[in-house]
Amino acid sequence: MTVIDNHETAGIDGGFSLSEAGARDFFELLKPRVMSLVVFTAVVGLLLAPGEINPILGLISILCIAVGAGASGALNMWYDADIDAVMSRTAKRPIPTGRIEPREALAFGLTLSVFSVTILGLAVNWFAACLLAFTIFFYAVVYTMWLKRSTPQNIVIGGASGAFPPMLGWACVTGGVSIDSVLLFLIIFLWTPAHFWALALFKMRDYGSVGIPMMPNVAGERSTKNQIVVYSALTAATAVAPYFTGLAGIGYGIFAALLSAIFIYCSIAVWRMPDGDEKMIAAKKMFGYSIFYLFAIFSALMADHFAAGFGALVGGLL
Repeated sequence: MTVIDNHETAGIDGGFSLSEAGARDFFELLKPRVMSLVVFTAVVGLLLAPGEINPILGLISILCIAVGAGASGALNMWYDADIDAVMSRTAKRPIPTGRIEPREALAFGLTLSVFSVTILGLAVNWFAACLLAFTIFFYAVVYTMWLKRSTPQNIVIGGASGAFPPMLGWACVTGGVSIDSVLLFLIIFLWTPAHFWALALFKMRDYGSVGIPMMPNVAGERSTKNQIVVYSALTAATAVAPYFTGLAGIGYGIFAALLSAIFIYCSIAVWRMPDGDEKMIAAKKMFGYSIFYLFAIFSALMADHFAAGFGALVGGLL
């Protein structure tokens, strides 16, 4: 029996017993590092959206999006407990180590999901709440339970779940979506494969040991490297696009172009790595820079927004 088939080994079908988990263990279930990116990009989407939102409602919006993201993480860890126990990157998570029972994690994730969607709908608007519910469903069910274990395109399609936060922030203000919010979505959506496949290159053995069909394990290193370059170029073009749509100014356009040039350069360095490279230094650098890149792009969008607002204020006083 393979690791993938044996959910019983993770205790998912076993007897129920309360753990002695602390608040820190449950907080770890929320995947706080991922949540920080979700919150940040959602805040940017909320700030860039046309119109205004009451500051209290804006805070509630971001809190609900953060809780929804955490709920997705908890449900992901519940379902993936069997493979998390085998992979070195995830073996110390709360469920594999026995600090939290699988059923506790499931109840925790479902409770937070219902809470976040309901509060967002009642306090802000139901369009944003439905979009949040879809995002949680997409990550927990479509990606975690289906795509992740069935296709090497898992990251490409499943990456949509991580790209919704800025669109969610936008929807909290406007009650809908627009071309600009779709553009913010696309930046993250196209960034995800290059970011995650860089990680998959130097974690191939981990994924191979649990039978997850990541691109390097299925299509090989060379094909993965080729696709990293392609997705990096697509990400770069999309990241510069807000200048051309009028969402951001020339300062942002120049800054995004410089950041994107480095992003493409890193992808080319990965492409140049010989197949079978044990150290994978270029892939590790690509993975590290990709995190900085996304934060920097969205930081620049936010800075451009505030600069434009300040300029308009000064112009109105003169």
